[in-house]
Amino acid sequence: MNIYEIVKKRRSIRSYKPGPVEKEKLTRILEAAGSAPSAANRQPVYFVIIKDEKTKLQLKKAYDEKWFYTAPVIICVCSTPEKAWKRSDGKNYADIDAAIAMDHLILAATEEGLATCWIAAFKVPVVKSILNLHPGIEPVVMTPIGYPMDIPEPTYRKPIDEIIKII
Repeated sequence: MNIYEIVKKRRSIRSYKPGPVEKEKLTRILEAAGSAPSAANRQPVYFVIIKDEKTKLQLKKAYDEKWFYTAPVIICVCSTPEKAWKRSDGKNYADIDAAIAMDHLILAATEEGLATCWIAAFKVPVVKSILNLHPGIEPVVMTPIGYPMDIPEPTYRKPIDEIIKII
């Protein structure tokens, strides 16, 4: 697949087969995520890979969807705001850098035949506690990863002329 095909093929998947994710595929996905650009190349991104069944079940307290906590792997993409670049108006780019890394991660997973679903609606204090994150490390987004059980049809996207302005 080329990048355009991958972007079109990616879906938010909410049903996963129970089988494992191959170590080689997971490694390639994480290398792609680690290759993501970050503001001023500060790389304030940190990944927590959750395979332990007990830990995944605990994450139910943070996001209570069975398809999430029963997926073969869950990845939590975190940022370290203290290490991130700050724009002249004070805007901290930590969460943006984490989002870019997550985008690389989900596109790489798609290339590997795996499925993901961007999850941001979780209880941050619960995730911090369960994952025992060091102070200063903030969970930004999570995704289950596994082989899809069902692949939904593409969702509606606004026409390109509604989302651009040419000057």
